[in-house]
Amino acid sequence: MKLIIHRGSREIGGSCVELVSGRTSVIVDLGMPLVNERNEPFDSKDLKDKPMLELVNSHVLPAVSGLYANEERGISAVLLSHAHQDHYGFLQYINPEIPVYMSRGGRILIEISDLFIPTKVNLRNVVVFDMWRPFAVSNLIVTPYLVDHSAFDAAAFLIEGEGKRIFYSGDFRGHGRKKILFEKLLSRPVSDIDCLLLEGSMLGRADGQYQDEGAVEERLVNLFKEKENVAFVFCSSQNIDRLVSIYRAVKRSGSLFVIDLYTAYILDRLSVVSEHLPQFDWDEIRVKYFRSHANVLVRSNQKELLYKYKKAKIEIEEIDKNKKSVVMLMRDNSIFRACLRKLTGVDGAVAVYSMWDGYVTDRFIGILAEHGIKYEHVHTSGHAVVEDLQRLAEALNAKHVIPIHTFHPQDYPTLFKNVHLLRDGEEFSI
Repeated sequence: MKLIIHRGSREIGGSCVELVSGRTSVIVDLGMPLVNERNEPFDSKDLKDKPMLELVNSHVLPAVSGLYANEERGISAVLLSHAHQDHYGFLQYINPEIPVYMSRGGRILIEISDLFIPTKVNLRNVVVFDMWRPFAVSNLIVTPYLVDHSAFDAAAFLIEGEGKRIFYSGDFRGHGRKKILFEKLLSRPVSDIDCLLLEGSMLGRADGQYQDEGAVEERLVNLFKEKENVAFVFCSSQNIDRLVSIYRAVKRSGSLFVIDLYTAYILDRLSVVSEHLPQFDWDEIRVKYFRSHANVLVRSNQKELLYKYKKAKIEIEEIDKNKKSVVMLMRDNSIFRACLRKLTGVDGAVAVYSMWDGYVTDRFIGILAEHGIKYEHVHTSGHAVVEDLQRLAEALNAKHVIPIHTFHPQDYPTLFKNVHLLRDGEEFSI
């Protein structure tokens, strides 16, 4: 069996791995990069109207023969680990004859993203897999493992063929709301692994102030109890674990959780995967309608949802009148600035930034200061800390540990045994 990391051996984002077994060739993840060749933030707008061949020749798209729509199919399948754009963002370019295997939750989140964000992948030929249930791709056997990650319904993969076993960690952690999954994997590890492709997003980063989702929840409880004005929580609506933490903190503090239509729609759609996710009609939740979100639902012929969610609808006047009890989910965009203009007396409000603080801009901090809003960063990473990476590597005891999804592959040999460093495009025989 042969392995090629087309992108991801020395960067976070843009993951793309190829496994070749005889006439079977499988791609694992096909992500949009986070940075360009100059190590600047990648702008998806640069893709607009550019021919596919130009994107391949300029090394934006991985040079994988038989993968793309303008050539004869040469890839048996694509396996998608989870619904973050740095793992799925280039699916729009693949040959539509190629089946794309993904989890049910991953499919739902990508479909929702296609509705609400400009960059669309237009999923075709999707095959939904069940966690822990093996399936065949020609002569390869693939077993997905549900993992703890900030992306909902994320998977690691065990891929078997020619008597060899490859474990692709995908993105994972051991300190989220599903950390029991990580502990179970450690207690009953997969044996006889020839190659472990191990993510290392947290190498070179501090672990952070909050060690797990439980610690995040506890801090939010205290913040919501102590606040004298509205609390704005800045968080991705697709980080379901964090939404659960916020909801639990709202409930424990006697507050009211105001979400938007986009978030209500996500939680509603994902209820078919997990019935325990907070929903728009729960007692502590209200839904603020914003025109841009409503227009998306109308354009996608889902206008009936505006009536469905109406029972939980809340107007800005009611939020303004009950600011002390309100926790409002937000993002740093024009909607937030419009809300600030409509709310009275937000001096002393708190802005809880519950994402990686590398996204924080000077403009955002300036807007908060201008309105007298206090800032606090309350977050724990969606990726495994170094200690948990080491625990997984030790439990699996692979013959080869290969870095992926990291900016610091050179640190692996001092942290793990049996490390083999690859470069993008380099072929490795297992």
